[in-house]
Amino acid sequence: MTPDPGLASWLQLSLTPGLGASTLRRLLSQFGLPEAVLARQRAELASLIPAAALEALHSERVAAMVARTLEWASGQDHSIVTLADPTYPRTLLEIADPPALLYAHGKVELLQHPAIAVVGSRNASAQGMSNAHEFAAALSNAGLTIVSGLALGIDAAAHRGGLAGASSTVAVLGTGIDTVYPSRNAELAVEISRRGLLVSEFPLGTPAAAQNFPRRNRLISGLGRGCLVVEAALASGSLITARTAADQGRDVFAIPGSIHSPLSKGCHALIKSGAKLVESADDLLSELSGFRPSGYASTAQPAAAAPSSGLLAVMGHDPVDVDSLCARAGLSAEQVASELLRLELDGRVAALPGGLYQRLEKAHRG
Repeated sequence: MTPDPGLASWLQLSLTPGLGASTLRRLLSQFGLPEAVLARQRAELASLIPAAALEALHSERVAAMVARTLEWASGQDHSIVTLADPTYPRTLLEIADPPALLYAHGKVELLQHPAIAVVGSRNASAQGMSNAHEFAAALSNAGLTIVSGLALGIDAAAHRGGLAGASSTVAVLGTGIDTVYPSRNAELAVEISRRGLLVSEFPLGTPAAAQNFPRRNRLISGLGRGCLVVEAALASGSLITARTAADQGRDVFAIPGSIHSPLSKGCHALIKSGAKLVESADDLLSELSGFRPSGYASTAQPAAAAPSSGLLAVMGHDPVDVDSLCARAGLSAEQVASELLRLELDGRVAALPGGLYQRLEKAHRG
């Protein structure tokens, strides 16, 4: 495949060490497209580019990185989308720090699709995982592509829900596009590359580094018309994404939870500060600015009648231990254990750390 000289120029600028995104945008603003920047005399660039970066700009090291990246871009379903590309997502043009280019693997047309960010805790509860999957599937079927960060917990459940719906999912990586982190989500990443889209602003081979994940959060929120936080502790990185979304003028939504759960504290804090409380996908869709679902059947339904269970009736919705259940239900420990096992196998109760149990509900029920 013959290398695209225009793309090679974009890569030469973006892969030069020390030449950051803001400097690159200043160069483009002053001189035009990258080919025009590279055609300028060294003296003309010296006032805009740090000396070390100017020295590296035409180095063999950068040339080798450009060649390797062009080879990657020739692979099946591999794309590099630049600021000048008509497929560059319009929503990212609205944010303060849009990346000069995006590496993409999969269905690149999803970058043009209406989307919503769905984020939350890595150490999610069973109920949180269920909520993330159910909300994401319903929103995907309503016409919104699900954007998240491929992390464990809520992110992974949201991606799977997006894949289960009609509008698929986009995973924004905090590594190079050729690196999957965490490795436990390797199979999910392969599935997304086939049926959805992986994207990254970081060069090939960029490893997982702590500083890159908060940076990529602005793209997760920026790609969406809104941001839904499913479950989050007060110190969760998901709150950074939510605050970034608010700063970008996006709608922020949060699902409330138990007042006793640390994983609900972040959502409750967001709601107190103005995020919209949602209990169903319909709640979110009715509040989302500028979006009208197409061909979408409401998910709000009466809860299906469940098999009777005296234990479930006294369980409530907060985590509870076996002793408390024995006292509430008037049953022996053996009877409670047997009933809990049956309910767990039916997917109606989840076992939690510390010997606790929690009732599970379908998130989309009205």
